[in-house]
Amino acid sequence: MDLSGKTALITGASRGIGAAAALAFAEAGARVALLARDEAAISELAGRIGPAALAIPCDVSRYWEVETAVKATADKLGGLDVLVNNAGVIEPIAQMALSDPEGWAHAIDVNLKGVYHGMRAALPVMLAAGGGTVLTVSSGAAHRPLEGWSHYCSAKAGAAMLTSCLHAEYADRGIRAMGLSPGTVATQMQREIKASGLNPVSALDWSDHIPPEWPARALVWMATPEADDWRGQEISMRDDAVRARLGLA
Repeated sequence: MDLSGKTALITGASRGIGAAAALAFAEAGARVALLARDEAAISELAGRIGPAALAIPCDVSRYWEVETAVKATADKLGGLDVLVNNAGVIEPIAQMALSDPEGWAHAIDVNLKGVYHGMRAALPVMLAAGGGTVLTVSSGAAHRPLEGWSHYCSAKAGAAMLTSCLHAEYADRGIRAMGLSPGTVATQMQREIKASGLNPVSALDWSDHIPPEWPARALVWMATPEADDWRGQEISMRDDAVRARLGLA
């Protein structure tokens, strides 16, 4: 999985899947732009990766910040070949009658509008270059209602549809759009889910979750022609055939 000469922009890169993806893309030879609100965390990670990494503080819920980050990436790292829409939040978890409207709306801003913002900002750069890859971290919640997660399920369902729309509109112009449903991953989000005590996901043991390095490896693979058969689709890491293809137990 050689991505030498390619540039990838990863949102939510301060921890979890995003941080693991940044390391995996860099290991594959790509230049990486790390976006997150936590400037200290992405700066530390960029320092570990070296000169091929660029840390850009960014709130994906604000389009102008994403647009500025994409421009900085293209200018300083020599273009943009891969966008990884990973940034996401699960809080505030609550049944709808008890939910906080502002918190609910903020989750939509990050989990859905943030994905659109990434696509919208990246497309002009990618189209001008003749194509690019847009990968969005999805979830089983996009297809299944879960108690306390009305904000998350709705946003993830919308993000999955954005991937389908992107494929329908731009596949013939070189845009490779795909989603990745990783299942449950051992990240801080799972600790927040556990603390909520709502729905079956909160009852899972920590050992039930896969490590973030697994979806990170999948994202790198999806950025290569090896995954072309899945263009316009959502890949599930619960699929044994996909895990076998990635060399994962």
